[in-house]
Amino acid sequence: MEPTRALERKTASSFGPALADCADLVVKTLGTPRIDSPLGELLGQRQESAHYVEESDRVLLDDTMSAVVARSRHPAELPGFEPAGPRRKIYFDPSKTRAGIVTCGGLCPGLNDVIRGLTMELCRGYGVQRVYGFCNGYQGFVARFRRSVLDLTPDLVSDINEHGGTILGSSRGGQDAAGVVDCLERMGINLLFVIGGDGTIRGAMEIVEEITARGNKMAVVGIPKTIDNDIMFIDQSFGFQTAFSEATKSIRAAHVESTGAPNGVGLVKLMGRHSGFIACYASLAMSDVNFVLIPEVPFRLEGEGGLLAVLRRRLEARGHAVVVAAEGAGQDLIDAAGAGTDASGNKKLTDIGPWLRDRITNHFKTVGVELNLKYIDPSYAIRSVPANPHDSVYCMRLAHNAVHAAMSGRTEMLVGRWHGRFVHVPMPLTVRQRNTVDPHGDLWMSVLEATGQPRTFS
Repeated sequence: MEPTRALERKTASSFGPALADCADLVVKTLGTPRIDSPLGELLGQRQESAHYVEESDRVLLDDTMSAVVARSRHPAELPGFEPAGPRRKIYFDPSKTRAGIVTCGGLCPGLNDVIRGLTMELCRGYGVQRVYGFCNGYQGFVARFRRSVLDLTPDLVSDINEHGGTILGSSRGGQDAAGVVDCLERMGINLLFVIGGDGTIRGAMEIVEEITARGNKMAVVGIPKTIDNDIMFIDQSFGFQTAFSEATKSIRAAHVESTGAPNGVGLVKLMGRHSGFIACYASLAMSDVNFVLIPEVPFRLEGEGGLLAVLRRRLEARGHAVVVAAEGAGQDLIDAAGAGTDASGNKKLTDIGPWLRDRITNHFKTVGVELNLKYIDPSYAIRSVPANPHDSVYCMRLAHNAVHAAMSGRTEMLVGRWHGRFVHVPMPLTVRQRNTVDPHGDLWMSVLEATGQPRTFS
């Protein structure tokens, strides 16, 4: 078939519900920016280049010809994100601006890097005099929890990037939006930076709704944090590179253990409740993995084509195997009735690691075949480490762009990177659905090629 005719046969629905349209990409603003930016001189010295994006430009949502053709519209009407970066005019007067920073949810490499980047850019880049750090997530705003509030200064945050975790602490769970806004009003805060995942973003949207209902002018800007890389419309979340790099150490250990005994199996459970990105990338980084199990691809244990039989044939042929399982894999096989939800409303999962370990062990015992299985779970060791250099740079750039956005009066939005460009993403768009590994996409194809495992265990 000719390429052009193949494109014509596709429709917008062919690209799935993840795609958005122009109206979905509009970022809220508090008003017209009228104040000259302290960064104006720097901006005036910039010259156009292949990497320069003018603030009035757009970063196109679609990056394939077929997707563009499917929209059947003029290029000027194609959906695109607002580019991130400093503006020549800003909304808030830095000398009269106060900012707040909060970290929520589970730990992730790079949290301290983001806090440091926000504080440095606010204080040194724009001249904001007061930056507050609210401790233990959204609880830090509510009086009954009696959480501390830190006065963040460049000196205080100068070396926090060398440590894992977050100096502000964190927590899960909902928040009283009215109580949060009460606190912001009492402290005279104009800018709120929230660092967290989808639950945190939904909480931030409720805070924006309360601010709007009161007729206040406060900017709420998010820096998306998810070690699972499961937030939509960003190329990759900060800390993800560090996480899968750390995970390779456990895979290496599992391989060494598996080759050190007859019929050795190294079983590694990695983080990934609903998205198997860490398992996929870590396995690709270590070419010794033979089976990868992720939530997006169902599998079966029993039968001639099931995992147990395929694993047994692998051991007969090679004498060892390495299995990597994302924590959310195989939940349909496990009796998780009554598991309930956590403080953030997420469904609790049954731990796939020990369950899979026991099922493999019992199977080989039943068929009378020797097995030497070693189980490794590095989850908390992975998420608590400092960011690697790649993530440190990414965190700094996200922080800078978050400050630029907030100072220019943008609100209810995240900063992220799309097709390699830093952009502004409306919060409602990012929580519309979860970013997951496409079972028919090129990433999973690479995993199948690298491991040699069958497309399905059935």
